[in-house]
Amino acid sequence: MHPSRPAPWISPLLYAAVLAAGWYAAAAGLGDPGRGATRPLLFTAGLAALLALDLGEARLRPGRTPVPATVALLALRAALIALVAAADGSGLSRVLFVLVPFTAYFALGRAWAFGLAAACLALVPFTTPRWYARPEAVSDLLMLGLGLVLTLAMASGAVAERRLRARLEESYRQVAELSAAAERTRVARDVHDGLGHHLTAVVVQLEKARAFSERDAEASRRAVEDAHRSARQALADVRTSVSALRDEPFRLRAALDALVGHHDDVTLHMAGEEAAYGTAALTALYRAAQEGITNARRHASAGRIEVTVDLDAAPARLTVTDDGRGIGGAAEGFGLRAMRERVELAGGSVEITGAAGTGTRLTVTLPGPDGSLPGPDGPPTRPDGSLPRQAAP
Repeated sequence: MHPSRPAPWISPLLYAAVLAAGWYAAAAGLGDPGRGATRPLLFTAGLAALLALDLGEARLRPGRTPVPATVALLALRAALIALVAAADGSGLSRVLFVLVPFTAYFALGRAWAFGLAAACLALVPFTTPRWYARPEAVSDLLMLGLGLVLTLAMASGAVAERRLRARLEESYRQVAELSAAAERTRVARDVHDGLGHHLTAVVVQLEKARAFSERDAEASRRAVEDAHRSARQALADVRTSVSALRDEPFRLRAALDALVGHHDDVTLHMAGEEAAYGTAALTALYRAAQEGITNARRHASAGRIEVTVDLDAAPARLTVTDDGRGIGGAAEGFGLRAMRERVELAGGSVEITGAAGTGTRLTVTLPGPDGSLPGPDGPPTRPDGSLPRQAAP
């Protein structure tokens, strides 16, 4: 299967021009005495047949034409053009031969097109008696050759454009797929980091309420209230995510206050101004704090959790420490992997330390407002290795 030629309007336009020129030459008595007078009926019928052939091919095979059918149609088209040229006493209709290699270029490829162009150029002298002794015949032959060259050049450009367009469409498709995959990953991180954290808190509090329901009614009541607050915080977190989608500003301090405000076992220490940091960096710090608190409560059975945020330092730093049973050699789950991805996208790094029975320390480091990162020996450096102004000697 081969693609049909583009710009189907070219052939009808050329037929109309040849028809007008042929009838004008016949009416004005112009033409080549050696070819005889124009036969208008045969001349017009041949052009009509060519137009009908193009329209029929476009209707029956609008997209692609098989190779055998393409060769047969090319042969029929060449025969009709020869018929029109024989009925035209002026010889102007020989320009229609350029349509044969033009069509072949798109249907059969460059080699066929060049071969048919050479065949057309060689065939014309045989239809013109003593062409080599007549300057006008030589001029017509040269003009036909120039027309064939221009036709092949135009066909080559059209094929190159078609291939480029196909590559661009494929690139657009791949970009769309990558964008969709990235968005799915982002949504998965948000659902896990946001709703996952709060639902974990709800489950923990409800389990506590059930455990104390018969032994300590007051503790059970407080646990149910804490679960209720966690559920409401989950709803607030969903609204925060929707606000982020609407490009509304994210406030880290307010979000962290709401996060730890209803947890008696979590304390928050925050220093510095967040205005110099972008939404991606602030959101990464918030989600890291969520993940650290969730893991400490769910997996480490921690009694105390401390969250510290320092935005004055270069780079910015968040730490979440707990007094739980420690991370040990446990493998990282989806939550920690998602947190690392989010922090790395913001240009930062994650470090988790702590042995079994000694608690866990989660440290998230993000570039400062000037892009500085921690150097190997302590002083902060920019990503290119240079010192920021505040750390320069």
